[in-house]
Amino acid sequence: MHFVHVVQMYHPVTSGSVKFFVELGQQLVRSGHRVTILTTTAAELESFWLPAKHEYPAGTEEHLGTTIIRFPIRRFSPHPLMYPILRRLLVELGRLRCPVGILRMISAFTPQAPQLTDWIVDHSADIDVVHVTNVTLDGLIHPVIDAAERGGIPVLATPFIHLGEANDASLVRYYEMPQQLDILRRSRAVFAMTARERDFLVKHGVPHPQVHVVGAGVTPAEVTGGDGDSFRLRHTLSGPMVLQIGAMARDKGTLTTIDAMQLLWQQGSDAVLVLIGAPLEHFVTAFAALPPDARTRIVMLPHATDTDKRDALAAADLLVLPSRTDSFGIVFLEAWCNHLAVIGAEAGGIPDVIEHGVDGLLVPFDNAHRLASAIESLLADPERAQQYATAGAAKVAQQYTWDAIGTAMVPVCVAAGTPHA
Repeated sequence: MHFVHVVQMYHPVTSGSVKFFVELGQQLVRSGHRVTILTTTAAELESFWLPAKHEYPAGTEEHLGTTIIRFPIRRFSPHPLMYPILRRLLVELGRLRCPVGILRMISAFTPQAPQLTDWIVDHSADIDVVHVTNVTLDGLIHPVIDAAERGGIPVLATPFIHLGEANDASLVRYYEMPQQLDILRRSRAVFAMTARERDFLVKHGVPHPQVHVVGAGVTPAEVTGGDGDSFRLRHTLSGPMVLQIGAMARDKGTLTTIDAMQLLWQQGSDAVLVLIGAPLEHFVTAFAALPPDARTRIVMLPHATDTDKRDALAAADLLVLPSRTDSFGIVFLEAWCNHLAVIGAEAGGIPDVIEHGVDGLLVPFDNAHRLASAIESLLADPERAQQYATAGAAKVAQQYTWDAIGTAMVPVCVAAGTPHA
């Protein structure tokens, strides 16, 4: 069968959602199927509304047995505020129960990739299943689904809903707009990362039998074996090392982590903070405003290689990700494989991954004092931290390898489509 994955950003972009589709593609290829990834030239999320951002060239390449085709982004306005304004307008109109058709008309003015849709139309006779993702970019997805339906091609969806905090809808409202939910209801099957995400989808009208909780995974051999001593030597680090991996942004909790570390430094802690991931504009501004002595205790690696990441995991004493925009949090699995304790936020899908007090700790989102206390408690009690790490590693081995995820997903993907005669 020929599976076409429509993923708005793709390898070499590093993110949990990209890793998910890289691994799913490999699982399908190993099962004897053909996989084509249709993506855009975006190298980071802000590329969709900021033309000056770094982009990859359009074209075709091969990666791990799959074919990647990149298409240019069409923006209706170069003004950086146009996209946020349109998104907020869609949120408010959705709350007023504006018809889906009108919402779709407005979302058509958000970033598009018309050549990507044209490719599906031109190759529809050779496609068995189309798999879409990231419903926040619904304006790009709807034309894809329309083209698939016209060609009689079944659609799968992995939305990666960011649920945010339990009593705060300021984030999830950007994932529950009527035109976004329409994408999921039109899909033959929907993959959820956690039971929390499944319950959210069912509550919003996606039929329960249509939703499959699959989670995410890791291949332990790919994320272990780093040289921690070399990492510390390269970056002249001494003392305990706190590591955060992920986009550097407020919603990812990066600013909260920095605030928490500053509280610890004020108390005399000699711990250092290492940040790996792409910094968003607002983070760059905030980081530049930090006191010089704080900046000297923070190592930023926005362009870390896989080797850098493995070395950092081997060097670290603790991993934190106090994020509200993670539907799962693959980095927790990577940390557990490296015998690290973890701290996450009580937000998104993270509470379904970390069992508080068993394999890690959970703290409220955007609470620097609680995060500082959690960091301090684990650094001061290595035995307890190791107990958490051991429990986490056992969980990974039992539930969260990519082979296990593939075993759950591939049959659903295959069942969704029928080979062309």
